[in-house]
Amino acid sequence: MSGLLRTVDAVTVRVPDLDSGLAFYRDQLGHELLWRNDEIGQAGLRLPDSETELVLATELDYAPSWLVDSADQAAEQIASRGGRLVMAPFDIPVGRCAVVEDPFGNALVLLDLSKGLYTTDDRGTVTGVNQAD
Repeated sequence: MSGLLRTVDAVTVRVPDLDSGLAFYRDQLGHELLWRNDEIGQAGLRLPDSETELVLATELDYAPSWLVDSADQAAEQIASRGGRLVMAPFDIPVGRCAVVEDPFGNALVLLDLSKGLYTTDDRGTVTGVNQAD
């Protein structure tokens, strides 16, 4: 078995609004803006020694997001093996997401990139999604 959880895709940090979050994490701490999606209240910042993104979010709580091949299948597998489905799989701009708990009550945010990756303009504003192959 190779393992269900592939990597930490992102660590989400709640901010009151994107501008103040960027003023701190980008302007004061020096993290490069990768993308910004005002429609969903999120912005992704580069962690220089990792593929994991720091995601500022106005509507989500602090949590790691685990990259999986399929959010639907991963949620089903975890729930059938002693975990619990907290939020059924749902669409996100770049794929699918689900929230489960392990048998110990730890929330696991599962996401796949089945729709692709964000495309951005030269300021980092999301302009669309580059379709997955």
